[in-house]
Amino acid sequence: MAYFIQQLINGLTLGAIYGLIAIGYTMVYGIIGMINFAHGEIYMIGAFISVITFLVLQSVGMGFVPLVLVVMLIASMLFTSVYGWTIERIAYRPLRRAPRLAALISAIGMSIALQNYVQLTQGARVKALAPIISGGMTLFEQNGFEVRLSYLQIFIIILTMALMAGFSYLIDRTPLGRQQRACEQDRTMAALVGVNVDRTISTTFVMGAALAAVAGMMVTLYYGVVDFFIGFLAGVKAFTAAVLGGIGSLPGAMLGGLLIGLIEAFWSAYFTIEYKDVATFSILVLVLIFRPTGLLGKPEIEKV
Repeated sequence: MAYFIQQLINGLTLGAIYGLIAIGYTMVYGIIGMINFAHGEIYMIGAFISVITFLVLQSVGMGFVPLVLVVMLIASMLFTSVYGWTIERIAYRPLRRAPRLAALISAIGMSIALQNYVQLTQGARVKALAPIISGGMTLFEQNGFEVRLSYLQIFIIILTMALMAGFSYLIDRTPLGRQQRACEQDRTMAALVGVNVDRTISTTFVMGAALAAVAGMMVTLYYGVVDFFIGFLAGVKAFTAAVLGGIGSLPGAMLGGLLIGLIEAFWSAYFTIEYKDVATFSILVLVLIFRPTGLLGKPEIEKV
């Protein structure tokens, strides 16, 4: 039981990170009906920016951990927001009325370009980050096995819950959220009633990029290493989480992320760790066979 609970904690922590990335996928899909396949690279850039920010703060002698974390978070979100806006402006807006395949190819090309850009500017070697948040608490002990909850895991889970609540309120209760829902339903009609469609879509990309930056910072703090290729696999898994939970649904994206994290943690703990990704995608296949809209997704009604 102790080992099970420890893996549950680990899985929820990892799933929270996947969930934040998945929200970016589902927000963009909800408003333009396309997948931003460069979103994983935005997450990777956010991780690099957090490392660079930490090194800069360390060089100027700033050692107060809460202030360091706040500055890292703000810097990552600001810089990646610019990248998110740029991707929408370059790779999506010119192709908005083109066939969907053109935008898909453009997004994949942007993903490859960002990977190579980071590789050229930061190098291909793995970058390491010294632990910033250390320590934790022992929840209980059973047969010599301690169930530990680290302060970093608490920080990740609380920050994820706060962001999820904040973005849910923003989508449901604010004018921007109403504009986003209007664009999701019918962009032409939204423009006719005064909604600035281009600005709303750009803002959605910026919001998704900011969430990916938070996830990038979290994974850097959690694992302590980052390289130019981490965005690919994490992006695919987050996309899987978005589809699993129901593409277009914010609670579904977070639920899918948590499920993916739990599947990975428990499979790695009780079975062969090399096949944890196979298990993850096998679950996705089963869900798509028996529930194509995902766990919380709604079937699309096509008007004729």
